[in-house]
Parts: sequence; C-alpha cells; structure tokens
Amino acid sequence: MLTDAAIRKAKPSASAQKLTDGGGMYLLLKPDGGRYWRLDYRFANKRKTLALGVYPTVTLADARLRRDEARRKIANNIDPGAERKEAKAVRAVARVAADNTFASVARAWMERQDIAEVTANKNKWILEGFLFPELGEQAIAGITSRMLLDALRKIEASGKLETARRAKVKVGQVFRYAVIEGLVDTDPTAALKGALKAPKQKHHAAITDPARIGALLRSIDGYSGQFATLKALQLAPLVFVRPGELRAAEWAEFDLDEGMWRIPPARMKMKAPHLVPLSSQAVSVLRDVRALSGEGRFVFPGLRSALRPMSENTINAALRGLGYSGDEMTGHGFRSMAATRLNEMGWNADAIERQLAHAETNKVREAYTHAAQYLDVRKRMMQAWADYLDGLRVGGQIVPIRRIAS
Repeated sequence: MLTDAAIRKAKPSASAQKLTDGGGMYLLLKPDGGRYWRLDYRFANKRKTLALGVYPTVTLADARLRRDEARRKIANNIDPGAERKEAKAVRAVARVAADNTFASVARAWMERQDIAEVTANKNKWILEGFLFPELGEQAIAGITSRMLLDALRKIEASGKLETARRAKVKVGQVFRYAVIEGLVDTDPTAALKGALKAPKQKHHAAITDPARIGALLRSIDGYSGQFATLKALQLAPLVFVRPGELRAAEWAEFDLDEGMWRIPPARMKMKAPHLVPLSSQAVSVLRDVRALSGEGRFVFPGLRSALRPMSENTINAALRGLGYSGDEMTGHGFRSMAATRLNEMGWNADAIERQLAHAETNKVREAYTHAAQYLDVRKRMMQAWADYLDGLRVGGQIVPIRRIAS
C-alpha cells in the first residue's frame, strides 16, 4: 500500500516505475518526473488500463475512490474505459454542436455568397436583425421546425409580413448550406410551407399618365444636382431596366456604335444574359456621361469613390428632390411606366416581357428563351418609345397609340 510520504520520496529513474497500491492501481512514475495514476483490469477476457488522473492534482485518496468506482462498474459488467470513450465522444459532438450555432453557420454561408453588395446587406439585415436574436445562439442541429415557426411568427406579428417571408427563405438557404457541410440532415423550413400569412402584393409607385410623364421628364431635365445623377435619371426611362442593373452599369457592357447594352447574367435578377437595344436618345445620354466616367469601370460611379457604383438610394432621393413622393414615383417605376404605356400602344406583349427581362413561366419555353428573342421588334420598340417620350417632353404632344405601334 502506498502512502503520500512514499510517493513524495520516490525519485524518477532512467525508465518508468510502477508504484503499486493494490486492487490493480499503481502510480506510474515517468523519467521526467510525471506521476500518473493507472488501473489495470480485465474485461471480456482482455487486459485493459484506465487512467485515473495525475498526482498531486488527484491525491492518493481520490485515486482510490476512482479505482473503487471503476471496479464496481466492472462488477456490474460495465467497461469503465469504453464508457469513458463514449462519454468523450458525446462531449465532442456537443462541442461541435455548440460551435456550429445558427449564427456561426449563417455567417459562414453569407461569406460564401458571390452576390451584389446590396443583396448581401439585405441578407445580413434580415439574419442579424430578426433571426439571430431568436436563434443565433442555438446549435443549428437542434433547431426544429417549431422553433423556426415561433421566430418567424414574431416577425409576422409585428406586421412585417414580407420580411417574415424573406426570413423564411434565408433560413432555408442557411440550412441547405448546413446540409451540404454535413452539419444537419434536413432543412426544417420544408415543413413550414403555407405556415405564414401571404403578404399583400406591393407595386412600385409609377407615373403612367402621358401628361404627367411629360411633366416628369421636364423636371428631370431641370435637375440641378450631380451630373451623373442627372444622366442616370435621363437614361432610366429610356432603358427601363431594374434600378440595380442601371446604377451598376459598366462601360465594358456597352457598344455605343452598335447601339446595344449587353448585361451579363451575374448582374441580372434571373441570372440570364440580357440585351438592351439603345435608342439614339439613350446613346446620346451615354456619350454625355462618358466624358465624366468613361475612363473608369462604372458608367455611374459613386460620389465618394469611382471604384464603387452609384448608391442604391440615389435615384429615389433625386426623385424626392424633384418633388415626387415615394407614393408617386420610384426608380423601379420607370419599368411600370414603360410596360403600361407600351402595352396600351399595342406592341407585342412577349417582346415587352422579354425587354423587361421577366422570367418565363413555361419551363419548356424557358429552355429555348435567349437574350436575342424578339430583338428586331425590341429595337424598333425602344426607338419608338424614346421618340414617344420626346413628344411628351416638349409639351404633351401625345402621338396616337396605333401610329406608334405600327
């Protein structure tokens, strides 16, 4: 039997020593002076060794208690070594789960997204502002459909129905990323189909009355702010692309001699290439602005840095400065303006939809849709549209609808 005094007096030697205590327990004295409690035992006819701790952190008395507990388990047909390994594995899984919280996985997902800055900021706003407070510290593997629904319904209860819908989409994207990374087995948002209230369809404010369109165009021409903003305002009704596609336009996409703007898939909402035939009026606006930004990347560079495009709020802010409220006209409203008037003018509806870069609903048809579809019609339409706007601008000269369409 060992004593504390004997342990303290023991000196290390060139090889490891075993200072036995009884019941299979001994103190392993290493050449470097380390003292380790060990228990040799047999289980299922196999010789095994169990670590009981390090002396003096684990005293002789503590080591004996641990030995006695291990031997009781052996007597009850429990392998203490195997039990310890299993417990260690469970703790390791728990640590991984604790490290892979919803917030940490969502941030990893956001870092991997190759998307426009404005979209990245919206993702961050939804996740950090609405979902992290409820789910951020939860292990992603432990989040259930019920927990998700509770978090989403809190957003819904605040009246933000569209935000709740978008939050559900973002959660689903994070979970699908987690599935790919092997962190979870399934996406729990799949069980929430139809669980949220449908938001009311919100249309972008737009001016479609011919007389008011003319007044708007004259107001734009009188804009006294930044030159790039003026030219963006003048170009917007002529091309009626989405605001993000306009403000981030790059000179490399334009062929002014040909009169064509080729927007690459990466910059389009539907991730498909898009052609914008340029009227002579649009080309004239672009030639004007090229004197300002033609040496750079962006047609409409940011005010603070030419390395970034114009801010997403610039066009709407300029419209407010011209006296048009958000309920009257928006940057996106130029699309509705063109769509409404061109349809009333009798232009080919499919050509209008193609020029608006709307998605095909028929998947078979979509497979054969390409950027140049209806291109000849669209070229004529875009020039006729620019001429029509000129007529409105100079004093409300409204050309008969059928004359334009023909």
